Amino acid sequence: MENTVVGVYDSYAQAQNAMNELLSCGFSRGEVQLNPDSEGAATTRDTTQASGSGIGNFFRSLFGMDERPEEHDVYSEAVRRGSCVLTVNADNEEQRDRAVEVLNRYDPVDIDERAAHWRSQGWTGYDENAPQYTDSDIARERDLHARSRDTADTDQAQARTEGETRIPVVEEEMRVGKREVQRGGVRVYTRVQEKPVHESVDLRQEHVNVERHPVDQPASEADLAAFKEGSVEMREMAEEPIVSKTARVVEEVVVGKEVTQETTDVNDTVRRTDVEVEQLGASDARRDADYADTATSADDSDFRRHWQNAYGPSGGRYEDYDAAYRYGSSMAGSERFRNYRWEDAEPDMRSDWERQHPESTWDKVKDAVRYGAEKVKGQH
Repeated sequence: MENTVVGVYDSYAQAQNAMNELLSCGFSRGEVQLNPDSEGAATTRDTTQASGSGIGNFFRSLFGMDERPEEHDVYSEAVRRGSCVLTVNADNEEQRDRAVEVLNRYDPVDIDERAAHWRSQGWTGYDENAPQYTDSDIARERDLHARSRDTADTDQAQARTEGETRIPVVEEEMRVGKREVQRGGVRVYTRVQEKPVHESVDLRQEHVNVERHPVDQPASEADLAAFKEGSVEMREMAEEPIVSKTARVVEEVVVGKEVTQETTDVNDTVRRTDVEVEQLGASDARRDADYADTATSADDSDFRRHWQNAYGPSGGRYEDYDAAYRYGSSMAGSERFRNYRWEDAEPDMRSDWERQHPESTWDKVKDAVRYGAEKVKGQH
């Protein structure tokens, strides 16, 4: 038993996969035992086999008949409730450690936690005569366990956060990128235009003239030789203009882009939450409490008189300014603004007021804040 490792699984497939890996790692079939030994066996066998004569005796033989009864009770109960138990008998510590590593790889059940859940539901120990869980019993049991774990996790989370005040420190980061934008451009049109062209050219023409002259002379032999029928042709020739056109490239228009690069400085602001921690002694805490008591318990008749003089003519209600008077009183009593000068404290008070009261502008209420602060300062 010293080197025996036990793993409990809610899924038979997980237990079977773990056993197969153990066998592939060199453990023999006699060293590895799975109970139940087949899927569905726990819910199909009869009640006698499911009781002590089967499961209980197996774990008694594993853990000893009289030694460690609580362990064989827990594992027997796990099988009765539908889980699978895989045991490995290792020869030495090295094999034991290897078996533990394999078993943990397949999501085993935390048997101690599971037993604690059973006990919270009234379970006191393994009963050999108790019937085996059916599929519906198993599903209901595991659903109840899952919901109880969720409730416990929620309670633990609430217990951890109880009494804590979390102040987030928020810081902005500035990232500078770039994008392309159109800044104009050039569009080039191509059109064909016609224009009249005038040129002069000299043309030559021929004309045939026929003249008759009376002659009276004896015919010569040449004349007698020409004394026969015939014809003589003389053609007229003339020149006419011929127009031809040739295209020539006389200019080129080149359209392109020139890329230049420049460095631009980007100036902006980023915000960050600064948390100041001030240590207060007992006397400081009492003094702050006294200031707070003065501010909250003071008669507001002075505030109302001041409101009537400062704000009454412009209309409105005193209730719209009451918070400002109280705020000034509380700020004057705090350690942060004790012994302040209004000119020095106003920027911080304004920022604080606008953060807490975004619906109320500082210029509207600053006189009320100042009066409330100076009233408390004068009393102390």
